[in-house]
Amino acid sequence: MTPQIPHTKAERPRERLLAHGAHVLTSAELLAIILRTGIKGCDAVSLGHRLIKQFDGLRGLLSADAPTLMSQEGLGAAKACEILAINELSRRALEEDLKAGMALDQPQRVKRYCAATLGHLPVEHCMALYLDNQLRLITCEEVSRGTLNQASVYPREIIKAALKHHAAAVILAHNHPSGVAEPSQSDLALTRHLKNALSLVDVRLLDHLIVAGASAVSLAERGQL
Repeated sequence: MTPQIPHTKAERPRERLLAHGAHVLTSAELLAIILRTGIKGCDAVSLGHRLIKQFDGLRGLLSADAPTLMSQEGLGAAKACEILAINELSRRALEEDLKAGMALDQPQRVKRYCAATLGHLPVEHCMALYLDNQLRLITCEEVSRGTLNQASVYPREIIKAALKHHAAAVILAHNHPSGVAEPSQSDLALTRHLKNALSLVDVRLLDHLIVAGASAVSLAERGQL
């Protein structure tokens, strides 16, 4: 690994932040504050630019797992842990908002939470968000882990949980570790099957989100629910 060298200009983003606020800094400058040092021939801000470009944006960078981060030149275990910690803090902040009774009637809000929770996982995970009749989150539970299909996600278990929590609606979400957020035919079949099963107990399936890295596709928005 290329040895890191102190970046003499690293004080500038910090000084600007203290003097004018974080909002005046670019994403690369904010990342430079976290990185603190660059590598030979590349200062911390330039390294920040490089990483953001490499991961197709901040969301991609913040949703990457530890091995992927540490494979990048200039990111050792310490810096990778700092980036992972930021992502986890962001996820928990979103979770606090949801637990505070915030309504999940805005798809972007749900996408951000699901992407932060599932996007970095190396194997498929499926979770269900149970909502009350005002679309506020009651609880979020893991439904399955591993290959997603109709055999691994049991509608009766989701129905049982929905009735237990007195839920009026459910949002299903799962990740594609392949990095492709497009729904498969199996995903669409599962969605139809679960929607029909939930309707028998007057519970709505509001959405099924497919997450890949920092991206999330809403089947409801696509009219595929």
